Amino acid sequence: MRIAIGADHGGTTLKQSLVDALVAAGHDVADHGTHGTTSVDYPDVAADVARSVAAGQAERGVLVCGSGIGVSIAANKVPGIRAALVHDATTARLAREHNDANILCLGERTTGSVVAIDAVAAWLGAAFEGGRHQGRVDKITQLERAAAHAVLAPTSTREPA
Repeated sequence: MRIAIGADHGGTTLKQSLVDALVAAGHDVADHGTHGTTSVDYPDVAADVARSVAAGQAERGVLVCGSGIGVSIAANKVPGIRAALVHDATTARLAREHNDANILCLGERTTGSVVAIDAVAAWLGAAFEGGRHQGRVDKITQLERAAAHAVLAPTSTREPA
């Protein structure tokens, strides 16, 4: 599987552990950086990985920052992305089975490398269950489309009072 991965400066150590584990498991990994501790903005890295997944250049993506919160918020702004912040194998598996998550987000300060590697493996090994979950994922897609339309639509046609 082709997996895009990225991290800000707060997630480089965990990202490298995940890259090593993914390569060892036979995955094709596209590393979007960063590769050091010099401060970078997490929205930039999250956007790169999310756009790669949304465009079909990677089947799934993994993002890491200090807490995982920032990258998950940023990635979810890209249409077609369902990024899930997880903390263990159970939440990772459920993110895939119930929410069809195509990006997994982790925090280097909150999740140890062994737990993170197990979480990524569980997520990659899980399949979206569809069924009752499909309607819910469809509603998320509808929210996304409505938000995109609202941004493009004029806010008002009335004269100011």
